[in-house]
Amino acid sequence: MDLYPKLIMDTLEKVRYPGTGKSIVEMGMVADDIRIESNKVSFSMLFEKPNDPFIKSVVKAAETAILTYIDETIDIKGNILVKTKQLQKAEAPQLLPEVKNIIAVFSGKGGVGKSTVSANLAVSLAQLGYKTGLLDADIFGPSIPKMFGEEDAHPYLEKTGEKEMIVPVDKYGVKMLSIGFFVNKDDALVWRGTMAGNALKQLITDANWGELDYFIIDLPPGTSDIHLTIVQTLAVTGAVVVTTPQEVALADAKKGINMFTSEKVNVPVLGLIENMAWFSPAELPENKYYIFGKDGGKNLAEALQLPLLGQIPIVQSICEGGDAGKPVALLETGITAMAFRCLAENLVDRVNFRNENLDASKKVEMKRGMR
Repeated sequence: MDLYPKLIMDTLEKVRYPGTGKSIVEMGMVADDIRIESNKVSFSMLFEKPNDPFIKSVVKAAETAILTYIDETIDIKGNILVKTKQLQKAEAPQLLPEVKNIIAVFSGKGGVGKSTVSANLAVSLAQLGYKTGLLDADIFGPSIPKMFGEEDAHPYLEKTGEKEMIVPVDKYGVKMLSIGFFVNKDDALVWRGTMAGNALKQLITDANWGELDYFIIDLPPGTSDIHLTIVQTLAVTGAVVVTTPQEVALADAKKGINMFTSEKVNVPVLGLIENMAWFSPAELPENKYYIFGKDGGKNLAEALQLPLLGQIPIVQSICEGGDAGKPVALLETGITAMAFRCLAENLVDRVNFRNENLDASKKVEMKRGMR
């Protein structure tokens, strides 16, 4: 078969970048340096930043497309050079240099259990042995103090060097802060966006978080300037979206994903969590009743080519644990505790995968610099 650049480009039109529905050609990710030498094909692919979590999977998809739709004997594997359009965000001075991974948990709408997922995810990570922090970034509707049974806690200041820093509340192995610790729990906050943003920055920059493996940020629902404050203040490792199987929730989840993957925000979405996936009564734990629809989150993840990090069922103990200040993830047994533990393990795997791609990208950049 005669090989020529247009044939290669037409074939790469079939490869979609996860979460966008657009082809890598349409997104301008295929450089115009396609080289064909006998049966060997090589070219460069351009990614926005070196910590893109999909580098490995997209490159593999491009190789597979060429071998499948053109000729399986083409020498393509290992011949796609990865390049990046911008420096990694973490190369700028970091506000939290001792924090390894910053994970933003968000939802497109309220009422899908995002804070419940954040709290139990943080506890599960701590139980797996990771140093974990949790920031309640929902300034107008803080719920983390209630879920950890610390509504009456009052974080104190401790002198660190020449500056006094807020000491986070430590419970169940999780360091946490919330605006709820500093205001009357029965009062409504009537603040403008700038005031909320400044308060949030203080909880980040004026707190002694120390060394953390995972820093979970429970974002407010929807898309707002709070989200922009977070991504402009911190080098976020990635975001995870929480949704229920309902169509109305899925539609809003898509908007949230589009926000994070937009050029203005540009934070990788690590995966999707389907909360309230089914109802299982305590007396019949093996039974599943899909009261909000079946596999809505799973199907959305597949459509956007995002990993499904977990499916969390509706069980009475989840609500009871949150109200009592004892997250259900503390339990050693039970389907919900296992679901959250599985979610934490899947997130760790996803972050490790992202970090491996980041290391590989750095090596490529170093080789280019040495030429």
